Amino acid sequence: MASKTIIKPANCAPAVGPYNHAVRVNGLLFCAGQIPIDPATGSLVGGGIQAQTERVLENVKLILQDQDLNLAHVVKTTVFLTSLADFAGMNEVYAKYFTGDFPARSTVQVAALPKGANVEIEVIAHY
Repeated sequence: MASKTIIKPANCAPAVGPYNHAVRVNGLLFCAGQIPIDPATGSLVGGGIQAQTERVLENVKLILQDQDLNLAHVVKTTVFLTSLADFAGMNEVYAKYFTGDFPARSTVQVAALPKGANVEIEVIAHY
């Protein structure tokens, strides 16, 4: 059985449930879905989908940086939106963070997200 390492970066907002920020196993980093919580305040960021998407991706970057990785190491993302009407706004911000060789991606609409967030993104990265 492959060993796993639990990742709990000190500079990230605490998890909002019984889960870890990420788990590393066999050269892969599985990151829990991130919502737009400001790590400095622990509060959901205001603004529309673009501001929330930016905060989410900054939160993802914090986890990756803790493991000496960056967005270029991401091979798969899953984007959860409470409204697909926000797809274009999310995509505009997403394209500023992921450039060139894009990771594979799924985007789905969900009924609700924790703390009333409009977007959540989870990633898988490789070492």
